[in-house]
Amino acid sequence: MPTALIWLVFALGLAGAEALTGDMFLLMLSGGALSAAATSALVDWPIWCDGAVFLVVSVLLLVLVRPALRRRLWTGTGAETGVVALQGKSALVLDRVEEHGGRIKLEGEVWTARPLADGDVFEPGEHVTVMHIDGATAVVGKVL
Repeated sequence: MPTALIWLVFALGLAGAEALTGDMFLLMLSGGALSAAATSALVDWPIWCDGAVFLVVSVLLLVLVRPALRRRLWTGTGAETGVVALQGKSALVLDRVEEHGGRIKLEGEVWTARPLADGDVFEPGEHVTVMHIDGATAVVGKVL
């Protein structure tokens, strides 16, 4: 069996194993094995030279390509969405907010609101901070 074919089978095996891990480590090694297969097919060097090509290319891919690829594929995974993203936002009081209700304008939408602390009252035109969302009601407090 020619050496280039052995390197090619090794590269395909590593790429297949990468599908199970998803860490991009084995994919970089697969790239090194693929380059060793190409070198072996094009140049009649001893097998240790193919191994050196595999080592150098794999290390370069691991150091230079893998970090950039991981950043590109896994950015923004911790972004808050939905009502959690509204916590800490500033809102404008439209109707008096007191213990039994009120209305605020939050991110361009009108929400029913109630104060976080009993006894707090916010008059129209004041700015408040959304502490959390309780169902369809924004629980608000003083501007931080």
